[in-house]
Amino acid sequence: MKILKQIFNKVDYAFMKLEEFILSFAIILIAIMIVGNVIAREVFSSGAFYFAYEVSKFAIVIATFMGIGYAARKGRHISMSAFYDFAPLKVRKVMMITINFVTAIVMFVMAYYTYHFVMFEYETGAITTSLQLPRYLMAVFLPIGFFYSWCSVLT
Repeated sequence: MKILKQIFNKVDYAFMKLEEFILSFAIILIAIMIVGNVIAREVFSSGAFYFAYEVSKFAIVIATFMGIGYAARKGRHISMSAFYDFAPLKVRKVMMITINFVTAIVMFVMAYYTYHFVMFEYETGAITTSLQLPRYLMAVFLPIGFFYSWCSVLT
């Protein structure tokens, strides 16, 4: 059992590092695309980065929905804790269980519906205007992010 836990911890750590890399890369990519597009447009009077909007949008989707799970893992998500902070210890325990249970249900339901959205995008065969990529490639990060958040809330 101890070996299984060590394997799980190593896989979890590797996944966390991969997620940190993806999130960091997405944020840096957003900055480069936006700044590069502004410089190309304003300084050089060029529309050379015609694809910057789509790449930035793609990176924002990745950063947002992969970031949901990362925030849940690290306990850095937004919380309204006014009632929780003033509640007695026993009430806090019940509230924490209830909040996590409801959050897990919402994240799973969102993962389910966004999966169907991705399948709809796939079936329509829609493509992006500038890069001519299938639109479902952008949407695939929605259910992944919600599912990962669901897993993070459960653990």
